[in-house]
Amino acid sequence: MVEYFIIFALAFIVAFSATPIAKKLALKAGALDVPSDERRMHRHPIARFGGLAIVSGFLVSILFNVIGAFIGVSGTYMPDLQLIGLIAGIVVIEIAGVIDDIWQVKARIKLAFQVAAAIIVVLSGTKIEILTNPFSSTHIATLNLYISYIITVIWIVGITNAVNLIDGLDGLAAGVASIASLSLFFVSVIYSRWDMAIITAALAGGALGFLPYNFNPAKIFMGETGSAFLGFTLAVVAVQGTLKAYAAIAIAAPILILGLPLFDTIFAIGRRIAKGKSIMEADRGHLHHRLIDMGLSQKQSVAIMYAVSAVLGLCAIVLADKGALSAIILIIILSAFVVGGARYMSEINSNGSSDHESKNGKDGETPSKNDSKIDTLTVEGSKDQTKDTVAKADVNIKDVKEAKN
Repeated sequence: MVEYFIIFALAFIVAFSATPIAKKLALKAGALDVPSDERRMHRHPIARFGGLAIVSGFLVSILFNVIGAFIGVSGTYMPDLQLIGLIAGIVVIEIAGVIDDIWQVKARIKLAFQVAAAIIVVLSGTKIEILTNPFSSTHIATLNLYISYIITVIWIVGITNAVNLIDGLDGLAAGVASIASLSLFFVSVIYSRWDMAIITAALAGGALGFLPYNFNPAKIFMGETGSAFLGFTLAVVAVQGTLKAYAAIAIAAPILILGLPLFDTIFAIGRRIAKGKSIMEADRGHLHHRLIDMGLSQKQSVAIMYAVSAVLGLCAIVLADKGALSAIILIIILSAFVVGGARYMSEINSNGSSDHESKNGKDGETPSKNDSKIDTLTVEGSKDQTKDTVAKADVNIKDVKEAKN
Protein backbone atom coordinates (compact mmCIF):
# COMPACT_ATOMS: atom_id res chain seq x y z
CA MET A 1 0.00 0.00 0.00
CA VAL A 2 3.03 2.28 0.26
CA GLU A 3 3.02 2.97 -3.48
CA TYR A 4 -0.55 4.24 -3.30
CA PHE A 5 0.29 6.57 -0.45
CA ILE A 6 3.22 7.92 -2.49
CA ILE A 7 0.93 8.54 -5.47
CA PHE A 8 -1.64 10.26 -3.22
CA ALA A 9 0.97 12.40 -1.43
CA LEU A 10 2.64 13.43 -4.69
CA ALA A 11 -0.67 14.53 -6.21
CA PHE A 12 -1.58 16.40 -3.00
CA ILE A 13 1.73 18.28 -2.80
CA VAL A 14 1.74 19.23 -6.49
CA ALA A 15 -1.88 20.43 -6.42
CA PHE A 16 -1.36 22.35 -3.18
CA SER A 17 1.76 24.06 -4.55
CA ALA A 18 0.27 24.73 -7.99
CA THR A 19 -2.94 26.40 -6.75
CA PRO A 20 -1.34 29.84 -6.07
CA ILE A 21 0.22 29.65 -9.55
CA ALA A 22 -3.17 28.83 -11.04
CA LYS A 23 -4.63 31.86 -9.30
CA LYS A 24 -1.97 34.11 -10.83
CA LEU A 25 -2.71 32.68 -14.27
CA ALA A 26 -6.45 33.23 -13.76
CA LEU A 27 -5.93 36.89 -12.88
CA LYS A 28 -3.74 37.45 -15.95
CA ALA A 29 -6.13 35.60 -18.28
CA GLY A 30 -9.24 37.24 -16.85
CA ALA A 31 -10.68 33.93 -15.67
CA LEU A 32 -12.82 35.41 -12.90
CA ASP A 33 -16.15 34.34 -11.46
CA VAL A 34 -18.12 37.58 -11.23
CA PRO A 35 -21.37 37.35 -9.18
CA SER A 36 -24.00 38.26 -11.74
CA ASP A 37 -27.10 36.28 -10.71
CA GLU A 38 -28.95 34.98 -7.67
CA ARG A 39 -27.28 31.55 -7.81
CA ARG A 40 -23.90 32.98 -6.81
CA MET A 41 -23.06 32.79 -3.10
CA HIS A 42 -20.09 35.16 -3.24
CA ARG A 43 -20.25 38.94 -3.55
CA HIS A 44 -16.97 39.85 -5.27
CA PRO A 45 -14.99 38.44 -8.23
CA ILE A 46 -12.95 35.31 -7.46
CA ALA A 47 -10.30 33.69 -9.65
CA ARG A 48 -11.07 30.42 -11.39
CA PHE A 49 -8.54 27.97 -12.90
CA GLY A 50 -8.17 26.04 -9.63
CA GLY A 51 -8.90 22.95 -11.67
CA LEU A 52 -5.56 23.35 -13.43
CA ALA A 53 -3.83 22.69 -10.09
CA ILE A 54 -5.94 19.56 -9.51
CA VAL A 55 -5.14 18.27 -13.00
CA SER A 56 -1.45 19.03 -12.50
CA GLY A 57 -1.33 16.97 -9.31
CA PHE A 58 -3.19 14.12 -10.99
CA LEU A 59 -1.08 14.02 -14.17
CA VAL A 60 2.26 14.35 -12.37
CA SER A 61 1.48 11.42 -10.09
CA ILE A 62 0.25 9.30 -13.04
CA LEU A 63 3.41 10.20 -14.96
CA PHE A 64 5.45 9.18 -11.92
CA ASN A 65 3.74 5.77 -12.01
CA VAL A 66 4.35 5.37 -15.74
CA ILE A 67 8.05 6.23 -15.43
CA GLY A 68 8.32 3.78 -12.54
CA ALA A 69 6.71 1.08 -14.68
CA PHE A 70 9.19 1.63 -17.53
CA ILE A 71 12.20 1.35 -15.21
CA GLY A 72 10.78 -1.68 -13.45
CA VAL A 73 9.70 -0.27 -10.07
CA SER A 74 7.44 -2.69 -8.21
CA GLY A 75 3.85 -1.65 -7.53
CA THR A 76 3.59 0.42 -10.74
CA TYR A 77 1.60 -0.36 -13.88
CA MET A 78 2.33 0.07 -17.56
CA PRO A 79 -0.04 2.41 -19.38
CA ASP A 80 -2.59 0.64 -21.57
CA LEU A 81 -4.92 1.88 -24.30
CA GLN A 82 -7.66 2.70 -21.78
CA LEU A 83 -5.35 4.94 -19.74
CA ILE A 84 -4.23 6.69 -22.93
CA GLY A 85 -7.90 7.19 -23.83
CA LEU A 86 -8.58 8.67 -20.38
CA ILE A 87 -5.68 11.12 -20.69
CA ALA A 88 -6.76 12.10 -24.22
CA GLY A 89 -10.30 12.69 -22.99
CA ILE A 90 -8.99 14.81 -20.11
CA VAL A 91 -7.10 16.99 -22.60
CA VAL A 92 -10.34 17.67 -24.51
CA ILE A 93 -12.21 18.40 -21.28
CA GLU A 94 -9.50 20.80 -20.11
CA ILE A 95 -9.46 22.69 -23.42
CA ALA A 96 -13.20 23.26 -23.06
CA GLY A 97 -12.74 24.15 -19.37
CA VAL A 98 -10.09 26.80 -20.02
CA ILE A 99 -12.19 28.38 -22.76
CA ASP A 100 -15.30 28.43 -20.54
CA ASP A 101 -13.49 29.80 -17.49
CA ILE A 102 -12.25 32.76 -19.55
CA TRP A 103 -15.08 33.47 -22.00
CA GLN A 104 -18.14 31.63 -20.61
CA VAL A 105 -19.23 29.55 -23.61
CA LYS A 106 -22.74 28.21 -24.15
CA ALA A 107 -23.87 24.96 -22.56
CA ARG A 108 -24.27 23.29 -25.98
CA ILE A 109 -20.63 23.91 -26.84
CA LYS A 110 -19.45 22.44 -23.52
CA LEU A 111 -21.73 19.46 -24.10
CA ALA A 112 -20.16 18.90 -27.53
CA PHE A 113 -16.69 18.80 -25.99
CA GLN A 114 -17.89 16.40 -23.30
CA VAL A 115 -19.44 14.04 -25.85
CA ALA A 116 -16.23 14.16 -27.91
CA ALA A 117 -14.14 13.30 -24.84
CA ALA A 118 -16.52 10.46 -23.92
CA ILE A 119 -16.33 9.04 -27.47
CA ILE A 120 -12.52 9.04 -27.28
CA VAL A 121 -12.74 7.03 -24.06
CA VAL A 122 -15.23 4.57 -25.57
CA LEU A 123 -13.07 4.06 -28.67
CA SER A 124 -10.11 3.27 -26.40
CA GLY A 125 -12.00 0.24 -25.10
CA THR A 126 -13.73 1.61 -22.02
CA LYS A 127 -17.43 0.73 -22.09
CA ILE A 128 -20.24 -0.50 -19.88
CA GLU A 129 -20.80 -4.07 -20.94
CA ILE A 130 -23.31 -5.24 -18.34
CA LEU A 131 -26.19 -3.88 -16.28
CA THR A 132 -28.03 -5.16 -13.23
CA ASN A 133 -31.05 -7.34 -14.14
CA PRO A 134 -33.04 -8.50 -11.09
CA PHE A 135 -35.14 -10.84 -13.27
CA SER A 136 -32.13 -12.84 -14.42
CA SER A 137 -30.68 -15.80 -12.53
CA THR A 138 -27.26 -14.11 -12.66
CA HIS A 139 -28.80 -10.67 -11.86
CA ILE A 140 -26.86 -9.12 -14.75
CA ALA A 141 -27.56 -8.49 -18.44
CA THR A 142 -24.96 -8.31 -21.21
CA LEU A 143 -25.43 -5.33 -23.52
CA ASN A 144 -25.33 -5.11 -27.29
CA LEU A 145 -22.10 -3.45 -28.50
CA TYR A 146 -23.75 -0.30 -29.86
CA ILE A 147 -26.08 0.05 -26.88
CA SER A 148 -23.01 -0.33 -24.70
CA TYR A 149 -21.35 2.59 -26.49
CA ILE A 150 -24.41 4.82 -26.13
CA ILE A 151 -24.94 4.04 -22.44
CA THR A 152 -21.25 4.63 -21.69
CA VAL A 153 -21.28 8.05 -23.37
CA ILE A 154 -24.47 8.99 -21.50
CA TRP A 155 -22.95 7.83 -18.20
CA ILE A 156 -19.71 9.79 -18.68
CA VAL A 157 -21.44 12.99 -19.83
CA GLY A 158 -24.04 12.65 -17.07
CA ILE A 159 -21.53 12.26 -14.23
CA THR A 160 -19.37 15.06 -15.68
CA ASN A 161 -22.30 17.45 -15.48
CA ALA A 162 -23.50 16.06 -12.14
CA VAL A 163 -20.25 17.05 -10.42
CA ASN A 164 -20.36 20.39 -12.24
CA LEU A 165 -23.87 21.09 -10.92
CA ILE A 166 -22.93 20.60 -7.25
CA ASP A 167 -20.06 23.08 -7.58
CA GLY A 168 -22.15 25.84 -6.03
CA LEU A 169 -20.66 26.33 -2.55
CA ASP A 170 -17.09 26.83 -1.38
CA GLY A 171 -15.34 23.48 -1.08
CA LEU A 172 -18.39 21.40 -2.00
CA ALA A 173 -17.43 19.81 -5.33
CA ALA A 174 -13.79 19.28 -4.37
CA GLY A 175 -14.77 17.65 -1.06
CA VAL A 176 -17.48 15.43 -2.53
CA ALA A 177 -15.15 14.37 -5.37
CA SER A 178 -12.41 13.58 -2.84
CA ILE A 179 -14.77 11.39 -0.82
CA ALA A 180 -15.97 9.65 -3.98
CA SER A 181 -12.38 9.09 -5.15
CA LEU A 182 -11.32 7.58 -1.84
CA SER A 183 -14.42 5.38 -1.81
CA LEU A 184 -13.67 4.15 -5.34
CA PHE A 185 -10.07 3.56 -4.25
CA PHE A 186 -11.11 1.18 -1.48
CA VAL A 187 -13.64 -0.56 -3.71
CA SER A 188 -10.93 -0.98 -6.38
CA VAL A 189 -8.64 -2.54 -3.78
CA ILE A 190 -11.41 -4.92 -2.67
CA TYR A 191 -11.89 -6.06 -6.28
CA SER A 192 -8.08 -6.20 -6.83
CA ARG A 193 -8.18 -3.50 -9.50
CA TRP A 194 -4.74 -2.14 -8.60
CA ASP A 195 -4.46 -0.02 -11.76
CA MET A 196 -7.70 1.78 -10.86
CA ALA A 197 -6.49 2.17 -7.29
CA ILE A 198 -3.54 4.23 -8.54
CA ILE A 199 -5.80 6.51 -10.61
CA THR A 200 -8.27 7.08 -7.76
CA ALA A 201 -5.44 7.73 -5.28
CA ALA A 202 -4.02 10.36 -7.64
CA LEU A 203 -7.46 11.91 -8.14
CA ALA A 204 -8.14 12.11 -4.40
CA GLY A 205 -4.72 13.62 -3.73
CA GLY A 206 -5.18 16.31 -6.39
CA ALA A 207 -8.64 17.29 -5.15
CA LEU A 208 -7.60 17.39 -1.49
CA GLY A 209 -4.47 19.41 -2.34
CA PHE A 210 -6.68 22.12 -3.82
CA LEU A 211 -9.32 22.01 -1.08
CA PRO A 212 -7.52 24.17 1.57
CA TYR A 213 -7.72 27.14 -0.81
CA ASN A 214 -11.37 26.44 -1.64
CA PHE A 215 -12.86 26.26 1.87
CA ASN A 216 -15.24 29.07 2.79
CA PRO A 217 -14.33 31.85 2.27
CA ALA A 218 -12.78 30.57 -0.95
CA LYS A 219 -9.60 32.16 -2.26
CA ILE A 220 -10.00 30.50 -5.66
CA PHE A 221 -12.63 28.43 -7.49
CA MET A 222 -11.90 25.25 -9.43
CA GLY A 223 -13.99 26.48 -12.37
CA GLU A 224 -14.98 24.32 -15.32
CA THR A 225 -11.36 23.12 -15.57
CA GLY A 226 -11.82 21.43 -12.21
CA SER A 227 -15.45 20.34 -11.93
CA ALA A 228 -15.60 18.87 -15.45
CA PHE A 229 -12.27 17.10 -14.95
CA LEU A 230 -13.31 15.57 -11.63
CA GLY A 231 -16.69 14.41 -12.94
CA PHE A 232 -15.23 13.05 -16.18
CA THR A 233 -12.43 11.13 -14.46
CA LEU A 234 -14.72 9.69 -11.77
CA ALA A 235 -17.13 8.51 -14.46
CA VAL A 236 -14.41 6.85 -16.54
CA VAL A 237 -12.76 5.21 -13.52
CA ALA A 238 -16.13 3.81 -12.43
CA VAL A 239 -16.52 2.18 -15.86
CA GLN A 240 -12.93 0.93 -16.12
CA GLY A 241 -12.96 -0.44 -12.59
CA THR A 242 -16.01 -1.62 -10.71
CA LEU A 243 -18.60 -1.37 -13.49
CA LYS A 244 -16.67 -3.95 -15.54
CA ALA A 245 -16.79 -6.55 -12.79
CA TYR A 246 -19.34 -9.28 -13.47
CA ALA A 247 -21.27 -9.00 -10.24
CA ALA A 248 -24.45 -7.09 -9.44
CA ILE A 249 -22.91 -5.67 -6.25
CA ALA A 250 -19.92 -4.37 -8.20
CA ILE A 251 -22.27 -2.53 -10.57
CA ALA A 252 -24.15 -0.94 -7.67
CA ALA A 253 -21.04 0.33 -5.84
CA PRO A 254 -20.09 3.30 -8.11
CA ILE A 255 -23.73 4.32 -8.46
CA LEU A 256 -23.98 4.46 -4.67
CA ILE A 257 -20.68 6.35 -4.36
CA LEU A 258 -21.81 8.97 -6.88
CA GLY A 259 -25.34 8.96 -5.51
CA LEU A 260 -25.35 12.56 -4.23
CA PRO A 261 -24.44 14.33 -7.51
CA LEU A 262 -26.58 11.83 -9.44
CA PHE A 263 -29.65 12.52 -7.30
CA ASP A 264 -29.14 16.28 -7.50
CA THR A 265 -28.85 16.11 -11.30
CA ILE A 266 -31.90 13.88 -11.76
CA PHE A 267 -33.89 16.09 -9.40
CA ALA A 268 -32.77 19.22 -11.30
CA ILE A 269 -33.77 17.74 -14.67
CA GLY A 270 -37.19 16.71 -13.33
CA ARG A 271 -37.71 20.13 -11.75
CA ARG A 272 -36.88 21.99 -14.94
CA ILE A 273 -39.05 19.75 -17.11
CA ALA A 274 -41.97 20.19 -14.69
CA LYS A 275 -41.59 23.97 -14.98
CA GLY A 276 -41.39 23.83 -18.76
CA LYS A 277 -37.77 25.01 -18.82
CA SER A 278 -34.77 23.72 -20.73
CA ILE A 279 -32.79 21.08 -18.80
CA MET A 280 -29.68 23.15 -19.57
CA GLU A 281 -31.11 26.29 -17.99
CA ALA A 282 -29.42 27.05 -14.66
CA ASP A 283 -31.56 27.68 -11.60
CA ARG A 284 -31.32 28.07 -7.85
CA GLY A 285 -33.00 24.85 -6.76
CA HIS A 286 -30.10 22.51 -6.12
CA LEU A 287 -29.68 20.71 -2.80
CA HIS A 288 -27.02 23.13 -1.55
CA HIS A 289 -29.23 26.11 -2.41
CA ARG A 290 -32.12 24.57 -0.48
CA LEU A 291 -29.91 24.05 2.59
CA ILE A 292 -28.87 27.70 2.42
CA ASP A 293 -32.52 28.77 2.12
CA MET A 294 -33.31 26.70 5.22
CA GLY A 295 -31.09 29.07 7.20
CA LEU A 296 -27.86 27.08 7.27
CA SER A 297 -24.54 28.72 6.59
CA GLN A 298 -22.28 27.71 3.71
CA LYS A 299 -19.99 25.77 6.04
CA GLN A 300 -22.88 23.91 7.64
CA SER A 301 -24.46 23.11 4.26
CA VAL A 302 -21.17 21.78 2.93
CA ALA A 303 -20.65 19.72 6.09
CA ILE A 304 -24.04 18.05 5.59
CA MET A 305 -23.27 17.28 1.95
CA TYR A 306 -19.89 15.84 2.99
CA ALA A 307 -21.61 13.64 5.56
CA VAL A 308 -24.12 12.32 3.03
CA SER A 309 -21.33 11.57 0.53
CA ALA A 310 -19.29 9.83 3.22
CA VAL A 311 -22.29 7.69 4.25
CA LEU A 312 -22.90 6.63 0.64
CA GLY A 313 -19.21 5.97 0.05
CA LEU A 314 -18.80 3.93 3.23
CA CYS A 315 -21.91 1.91 2.42
CA ALA A 316 -20.52 1.17 -1.06
CA ILE A 317 -17.31 -0.11 0.52
CA VAL A 318 -19.25 -2.29 2.96
CA LEU A 319 -21.48 -3.46 0.09
CA ALA A 320 -18.45 -4.57 -1.91
CA ASP A 321 -16.81 -6.31 1.06
CA LYS A 322 -19.59 -7.57 3.34
CA GLY A 323 -22.68 -7.74 1.13
CA ALA A 324 -25.99 -5.93 0.68
CA LEU A 325 -27.52 -6.65 4.12
CA SER A 326 -24.60 -5.10 6.02
CA ALA A 327 -24.67 -2.07 3.73
CA ILE A 328 -28.42 -1.56 4.24
CA ILE A 329 -28.08 -1.75 8.04
CA LEU A 330 -25.15 0.67 7.95
CA ILE A 331 -26.91 3.21 5.75
CA ILE A 332 -29.98 3.21 8.04
CA ILE A 333 -27.87 3.79 11.17
CA LEU A 334 -25.66 6.47 9.63
CA SER A 335 -28.59 8.23 7.94
CA ALA A 336 -30.28 8.63 11.34
CA PHE A 337 -27.21 10.38 12.70
CA VAL A 338 -26.81 12.60 9.62
CA VAL A 339 -30.47 13.69 9.75
CA GLY A 340 -30.23 14.34 13.47
CA GLY A 341 -27.02 16.30 13.04
CA ALA A 342 -28.56 18.38 10.26
CA ARG A 343 -31.51 19.30 12.48
CA TYR A 344 -29.13 20.21 15.29
CA MET A 345 -27.18 22.47 12.93
CA SER A 346 -30.42 24.27 12.08
CA GLU A 347 -31.12 24.75 15.79
CA ILE A 348 -27.63 26.13 16.33
CA ASN A 349 -28.27 28.72 13.64
CA SER A 350 -31.65 29.58 15.19
CA ASN A 351 -30.13 29.97 18.64
CA GLY A 352 -27.34 32.09 17.23
CA SER A 353 -29.87 34.35 15.54
CA SER A 354 -31.86 34.67 18.78
CA ASP A 355 -28.77 35.59 20.75
CA HIS A 356 -27.83 38.15 18.14
CA GLU A 357 -31.30 39.67 18.22
CA SER A 358 -31.34 39.87 22.01
CA LYS A 359 -28.00 41.65 22.01
CA ASN A 360 -29.23 44.16 19.48
CA GLY A 361 -32.40 44.61 21.58
CA LYS A 362 -30.35 45.68 24.59
CA ASP A 363 -28.89 48.46 22.52
CA GLY A 364 -32.39 49.59 21.63
CA GLU A 365 -32.06 48.47 18.00
CA THR A 366 -34.23 46.03 16.10
CA PRO A 367 -32.42 43.90 13.52
CA SER A 368 -33.83 44.41 10.05
CA LYS A 369 -34.75 41.78 7.51
CA ASN A 370 -31.83 42.83 5.34
CA ASP A 371 -29.39 42.40 8.23
CA SER A 372 -30.61 38.82 8.69
CA LYS A 373 -30.08 38.10 5.02
CA ILE A 374 -26.59 39.55 5.07
CA ASP A 375 -25.69 37.46 8.13
CA THR A 376 -26.84 34.30 6.35
CA LEU A 377 -25.16 34.91 3.00
CA THR A 378 -22.03 36.96 3.58
CA VAL A 379 -20.71 36.92 7.15
CA GLU A 380 -21.53 33.39 8.25
CA GLY A 381 -17.94 32.75 9.35
CA SER A 382 -17.75 35.84 11.55
CA LYS A 383 -17.35 35.37 15.29
CA ASP A 384 -19.40 38.28 16.47
CA GLN A 385 -21.77 38.97 13.50
CA THR A 386 -22.40 42.55 14.60
CA LYS A 387 -23.53 45.45 12.48
CA ASP A 388 -19.95 46.74 12.37
CA THR A 389 -18.88 43.51 10.67
CA VAL A 390 -21.68 43.87 8.17
CA ALA A 391 -20.54 47.39 7.38
CA LYS A 392 -16.98 46.18 6.79
CA ALA A 393 -18.20 43.44 4.43
CA ASP A 394 -19.04 46.11 1.81
CA VAL A 395 -22.01 44.15 0.55
CA ASN A 396 -24.60 45.46 -1.83
CA ILE A 397 -27.90 44.89 0.03
CA LYS A 398 -29.86 44.97 -3.19
CA ASP A 399 -27.80 42.05 -4.57
CA VAL A 400 -28.30 40.10 -1.38
CA LYS A 401 -32.09 40.57 -1.48
CA GLU A 402 -32.14 39.37 -5.09
CA ALA A 403 -29.96 36.35 -4.18
CA LYS A 404 -32.36 35.31 -1.43
CA ASN A 405 -35.45 35.85 -3.55
